[in-house]
Amino acid sequence: MDIRIAEVSDLRALLAHDRHICRAQLERKIADQQVLVLLDGEIFAGWLRWGMFWDEHPFMNLLYLLEPWRGRGFGRLLVTDWERRMKAAGHGLVMTSTQANECAQFFYRRLGYVDAGSFSLPGDPLELILSKAL
Repeated sequence: MDIRIAEVSDLRALLAHDRHICRAQLERKIADQQVLVLLDGEIFAGWLRWGMFWDEHPFMNLLYLLEPWRGRGFGRLLVTDWERRMKAAGHGLVMTSTQANECAQFFYRRLGYVDAGSFSLPGDPLELILSKAL
């Protein structure tokens, strides 16, 4: 398995699977080096995309593995790699969020994330904000 910063050549695979971001924003994220990709040999297996909360704290916006790579520890590898990169860049805290009705909260808690707050939007479940000191 290989984890690396996404390149323009990854745009097609990312656009084929990432339904939460438009092409222009994804191109910007790739240019800003805010997307990691997971490769199994030459096969695209998943990605992690982030931004900055309050322009200060790295905030993981999306962690996604394609079906054949789920439940095999590769999500943990992506998150751990991202955390290592954020720490090396001088950040002492990382953040993410998940809806209260999703199992992802338990995954993040096993990785050391703790509740940092929550909010709700009309018609959506409670969104949990999680953070982790690096």
